[in-house]
Amino acid sequence: MAIPRAAKTLRRTRIQEEKEEQILEAALDVFSVSGFRGSTIDQIAEVAGMSKPNLLYYFRTKEAMHRALIDRVLYNWLEPLRAFDAEGDPEAEIRSYIRRKLEMARDFPRESRLFANEMLQGAPHVLDMLKGPLKELVDEKAAVIRTWIKSGKIARCDPYHLIFSIWSTTQHYADFDVQVRAVLGEEHSGDGRFEDAARFLEQLFIGGLRPD
Repeated sequence: MAIPRAAKTLRRTRIQEEKEEQILEAALDVFSVSGFRGSTIDQIAEVAGMSKPNLLYYFRTKEAMHRALIDRVLYNWLEPLRAFDAEGDPEAEIRSYIRRKLEMARDFPRESRLFANEMLQGAPHVLDMLKGPLKELVDEKAAVIRTWIKSGKIARCDPYHLIFSIWSTTQHYADFDVQVRAVLGEEHSGDGRFEDAARFLEQLFIGGLRPD
């Protein structure tokens, strides 16, 4: 986890914690729109409503802010996958995972776009995390899915591509939200679109995974 410069002091004050959150909120706004390369510290300072020297007291570089955000996004974004329970009913577990991922797409669209921008650039700042903790978690949950397959609880499938498919279909509603709302039109583009998406994706995945 990237540590803010001010956090390295012996005692962090409430004001320091609030300032760090203020900066990260501003950085999330800027990075999620412009990407890492298109963003500047001056832009982030302006959105945060503070001077550049003051911002740099808390985060010395643009990279430090970006890494702190990516660390936070990955931790929160993977929480539903961590909850995947090997002892649970596969249909219930997959249904819950789809719905939780759609809830995150609805509630945290900036975070999803931040992560998507990083991936589109080749993940230069987080490749170590993708090859390390992320891969380890996905390997673990792929083993859970294989166990369900061997016990005849779900149809044969590639566990990795199942997880990838759930990621891509659910995060589409955050990363391509403008397109989704434009195509659906005003009548169907309210928050109900996420419930509609959940029902469809449950039918798609769970129906396709039911054993013969």
